[in-house]
Amino acid sequence: MSRSRSATSVPGVHRRTVLAAAGAVSLSAGVGYALRPTDSQAAGAAEAPVAHSRRAAAAAPLAPYTKGTTLASVAAPRNSSGYRRLGDGPGWKRVVRAELAAPKSGRAGRRATLAAFVQFTDLHLTDVQHPLRLEYLRAHDPHAWRPHEALTVPGAISLVERVNALRGAPVTGAPLHFVMTTGDNTDNNAHSELEWFMTVMSGGRVTPNSGDPKHYEGVHNSGLKLYWQPDSTVRDSDKALGFPHLKGFLAAAIREARSPGLKLPWYSTVGNHDMLPLGCHGSHGDNYLTEAAIGGKKLMTATAAEAKKLQDAVKQATDPKGTGYRDFLKAHARSMRSVTPDEKRAPYTRADYVKAHLDPAHQGVGPVGHGYSSANLDAGTQYYAFRISDDVIGISLDTTDAGGHYEGSIGTAQLDWLARTLKDNKDSYAVVFSHHTSKTMTNTRPDPARPGERRHTGAEVVSVLSAHTNVLAWVNGHIHKNVITPHKASGGRSFWEISTASHVDYPQLARVIELVDNKDGTVSLFTTLIESAAPHRTDYADLSQTGLAALYRELSFNAPGAKKTLAGDPADRNTELVLKKG
Repeated sequence: MSRSRSATSVPGVHRRTVLAAAGAVSLSAGVGYALRPTDSQAAGAAEAPVAHSRRAAAAAPLAPYTKGTTLASVAAPRNSSGYRRLGDGPGWKRVVRAELAAPKSGRAGRRATLAAFVQFTDLHLTDVQHPLRLEYLRAHDPHAWRPHEALTVPGAISLVERVNALRGAPVTGAPLHFVMTTGDNTDNNAHSELEWFMTVMSGGRVTPNSGDPKHYEGVHNSGLKLYWQPDSTVRDSDKALGFPHLKGFLAAAIREARSPGLKLPWYSTVGNHDMLPLGCHGSHGDNYLTEAAIGGKKLMTATAAEAKKLQDAVKQATDPKGTGYRDFLKAHARSMRSVTPDEKRAPYTRADYVKAHLDPAHQGVGPVGHGYSSANLDAGTQYYAFRISDDVIGISLDTTDAGGHYEGSIGTAQLDWLARTLKDNKDSYAVVFSHHTSKTMTNTRPDPARPGERRHTGAEVVSVLSAHTNVLAWVNGHIHKNVITPHKASGGRSFWEISTASHVDYPQLARVIELVDNKDGTVSLFTTLIESAAPHRTDYADLSQTGLAALYRELSFNAPGAKKTLAGDPADRNTELVLKKG
């Protein structure tokens, strides 16, 4: 199969092609590698205006390099026990994986770059003062509340700074096309968090605070020993483990921060924490929960038995609409503490999410809508396709099940659209993006907006992808762990599933992915993990934006109950993944 045609001659998706997704979903032409304007057009509609990128033409490709990547250095503990301070550790080597094709000698001298991009995932920008948060589950599960969550915004800005400092793709030196964030961009499905996310990505000033504009109001200064009290001398459970006393921490955490915004175009894929209140409840129509979100009462304590019961209901999906959670809050009304009400904490809808991406205030370097278009608004969808380069298209899926629960699935209309898009663009390679992994798409609860439509599992998505020889990779997140899985089917149909760790749980990573044609009947996908730009070593006296980002990483390493295996095995980190050409 030849894939050497220009973008304007490839059938199916090209610079002015339209894709239909249960209605109309536009194809956005990529900028970055080819540095073309972003063109899009809704199906059956008049031709859309061209939205030009603000980015200047790219320089010639640079030599391969490792600076600023985990090939050079990775944060590592400096002491062996107790609360562990971080410093510079040895880098992770690249592993060649040959499960799907044998690598051929001399390929490094033959290869040509097809595309190069960065994946963010599970940023979980968190309004830690939100009244509906479940911090009190920590009474049963230590990791149900993370001490470092108040620093998600400076941590994410530092990741943006890291990408902006990259000289290009680490292996080929080619210019990077774009950044794709694969869901759980926010944590509580709150308008406050959505505004912070859009500003972090596109640039501007962001104040990670809600409620009282001058004072923090949450579990961090509750006086409860269940939670880390950074500004207080109270001997809380975290200080007993070595967490520091940091006077001024909370004032610094809610202080205005500034994001330079990505210097690359960026696209957005939706996750369950973006679309479902608390990442698991399917109903936006419960007036009680909406009023509680913006209201002036917050529950901070529960017994271990109550916490276990609530957590079990979430894990077992026995309360998908949050009715049991609502009843629990009502029963504990007298135990709630007063906080400052704030309408910005209200839950946002699918339409709100798309509108935020279409808002010119958040365009950054583009593209307009960051993948989404007015056609998505008209159709009520959150999936789309876009042109990455002359030979590669990207496909962003919506795997969140609106019926409730944190595991995912997709509807028949979207699955059919995926198959059509791959077939119509058989002369282009394809990279598929989603939030959920193939193994976590097990929830087939009906979508309340489409009650008669069947939902489909990850295994069914794998079957569709395996039927097309042009699929190279399925890139996702959700599990907060680096895992790379080979998928092999008959007839040379195979692809790699690349799941990347979160940026909220240690080791707080993102991933650069490069696609190259080895000119020998194989294709290689290079994956290189990156950390934020914050220094590995922390300084407790430094509560600047950068100092907080460094502290964010160290606190996440020491978070009680945190898993120590999320970096994955060496073969799931920095890799070369070899494929046969279809």
